Amino acid sequence: MVDHVAGENVNQVVDIGKGVPVDSPGYELPLLLFGGFRTLIDRLHARLAAEGHPDLRPAHGFALQAIGPRGATASDIGRHLGVSKQAAGKTVDRLLALGYAERADDPADARRKLVRITPRGHDALARSAAIFDELRAEWAATLGADRVRDIEAALRNVVPAETAFRLDATSWLGAP
Repeated sequence: MVDHVAGENVNQVVDIGKGVPVDSPGYELPLLLFGGFRTLIDRLHARLAAEGHPDLRPAHGFALQAIGPRGATASDIGRHLGVSKQAAGKTVDRLLALGYAERADDPADARRKLVRITPRGHDALARSAAIFDELRAEWAATLGADRVRDIEAALRNVVPAETAFRLDATSWLGAP
């Protein structure tokens, strides 16, 4: 079919046999993005396991980020992760048992208990940052540094700034 738009003929039917590129179906984009995310996270955790953190899981990484440098209450952690206080409490209990976090009195309010990251938790986070840098470098070696920067810039353009670094993925990927 040919349509006359602005004085030009526009082919509205793509004939694959004529070498015209066809976009991938829309559902592939989120799956490929998730696949890239999953690949990076799986490789990160394999390396962390080899470097002394075999029990650390992706949900724990989100929780450690939610705890932050000054500590947080279980309610705060739940809000940051988008899960109930009870679900956050289970993850905190696991982090405590593994030695990645500890409970401490809140200096601003003696009635509250803060969860804080331990030296073991800080070690895991520092190793994670270094490993992510290495994984990014591997992607740059495979795809080219400019292409990786282009991917990051393109994602910054389409991902709203307020959601770019949200931690509440566990609320739609399953409880931590």
